[in-house]
Formats: sequence, C-alpha cells, structure tokens
Amino acid sequence: MKEKKSNMTICKISNIIENTYNNRVMSTLDHFSGFYKIYECGYKEPILVSGVDGVGTKLRLAIDCKKYDVIGEDCFAMCANDVLCHGAIPLFFLDYLACGKLDSTIVEKIVEGIAISCQKTNTCLIGGETAEMPGIYKNKDYDIAGFCVGIVEKNNLIDGKKLIQEGDILIGLPSSGVHSNGFSVIRNIFSTEDFTKSFQGKPFYETLLIPTRIYHFTIHALLKEFFIHGLAHITGGGISDNLYRILPENLSAIVKKKKISIQPVFNYIQKNGNLSEHKMWNTFNMGVGMIIVVSFKEKDSILNKLHLLGENPFILGNIVKGNKRVFLK
Repeated sequence: MKEKKSNMTICKISNIIENTYNNRVMSTLDHFSGFYKIYECGYKEPILVSGVDGVGTKLRLAIDCKKYDVIGEDCFAMCANDVLCHGAIPLFFLDYLACGKLDSTIVEKIVEGIAISCQKTNTCLIGGETAEMPGIYKNKDYDIAGFCVGIVEKNNLIDGKKLIQEGDILIGLPSSGVHSNGFSVIRNIFSTEDFTKSFQGKPFYETLLIPTRIYHFTIHALLKEFFIHGLAHITGGGISDNLYRILPENLSAIVKKKKISIQPVFNYIQKNGNLSEHKMWNTFNMGVGMIIVVSFKEKDSILNKLHLLGENPFILGNIVKGNKRVFLK
C-alpha cells in the first residue's frame, strides 16, 4: 500500500508523460485511472492485447551503477515486444515504481527512459503509480513493472498455435545483447569489481546494461506485406522455452545453433562462470531477440525486406511434424 507520493515528483514527470499523449488520451495525472478512446482507432473487430513485465535483477546492477534511464527503456521493451508477438500496435503504457525512499531525480530518470521508448513507438504513457514503501525496500532500492495495451484487427491476430505449419522456417533477429534475463546468474559469477573491468573497450557493466531491443517497426513493416505465422520474443528460458509457447501440439521446431552468431558477451559469461552449454542456451537469448515463423515460400522475399530495413536476419531452423518440442542441434 502506498504511504506517500511526492507532489514534487508528480510535477517533474508530468511534462515528460504528457509529451507522449495523442488526441485519444482523455485523462490527466489527477485522475485515478487513465482514459483512452479506442472507438477512434478505425478497427472493425478490435482485439485488445495486453502485457505486463519487469526487468528482473538487471535492476540491481542498474541501481548499483546509477544507470536509471536504461531501466525505463528495458521495462517498456519487455512489455511492448510481448504485445508485438500477436501483431498488435501498442496504444498506451502504465508503470508501477516502488522504492524505499523517494528520490524525485531518480524517478524522473526512470520515467524519462519509459517516455523516450513510448514516443519512439507512438505509445501514450497515460499513467502509473509511485509507491514509497520503507521496510519493504531499502532506501536506495527501486522496483519497476510495466503494463502495455495494444490493439489488432481480429483477422490479423497472430497466434502461432493456429497458424504455424509444417515446413515453415524460423528467422532470427539479433538481440542488442543480454536484454533483461539471466542477471541472477550473471551476478553470481561476477563481483562488483568485475563489472567495472574493461570489456571490448568499455566497462563490462555498460555492455550488460544495453537496453532490450524494441522490434516494433521491423515487425510492423513486415506485416504490411507478408503473412507471419508466429512470433516469439526470446526472454527468460531462452529459445527453447519461448519458441515452445507458440507451437501447435502436432509440430516441433528444430533450431540449429551453428546458424546463430553468438555475441562475445555470452562467450565471456560462459567462460567466467564455467557454465554448461545447456545452462547458457536455457538461460540467455544467445544473440536472438525475436524469432519470426514464416512460410518457406516467402523466405527470400522476407529476408530481402529485412535487409532493406537495416536488419541482419538469419535462418536458424524449421518446423517439422512432432509432439510439440524444441530441438537445439
């Protein structure tokens, strides 16, 4: 339960939030809830698609390194990418921020990170909650969760369980790095001093804190021209767990690990932690942020389009008959 909310903090973040609004937002920060007009969105059979997520223990590293804005970007990306997996366009976003002792400057930086990402995707940051909870959180500790609502025409809803077919191929889009998963493992391997050591010419923590990629524009550019059978956002559990979620009961996926260009940060983590291949592939994205499942017939056209969009896509596997399993080979 919230015990205190600083008027100073509200004043600081109100302009940041209102800069993300469009003419469909009907509420202000004074309201107890956010209002958004969906009847002006132009859909015949609109389906609302929602997602909620946080950034896990990556937050601990960000707090220790005083890098607060990147956490806001991560929080938005984790939610927006999940909504994107069903072909939805994000409409609005809300955040929940809890702390031991409120610091308006830190809150402002976190909200700025969310707002920047919202503006990039034309998403409205229509509200949120900042809770000061001494006794639950230490004074300098923060926790954040986000909630995203998107919209898609019913006939355009992407549901891999219904659309994926035998013979489809898997196209991978690169991650920007570790994204927001596996940080409990990382923090067990590396010390505070290790995070400050040089990795590829900069402190290691800077590589780890690179925000999660947002795949919004790439995927929606594809959807304008092609029929996508399935989308999997690769988060906790790695490729296996997340690809499994979208497979029909009678089909399996074969993923060829040699087709994936593993980023140096993952080799560095594995070497220093003496981690097994199984642990790595079932914890981290290993360089794959999003998997697109499409018909084999459209393979070349989609790859060409992705290259034109500035992407570096790669075919990493295919769909076969089976009893809903993901095979990493």
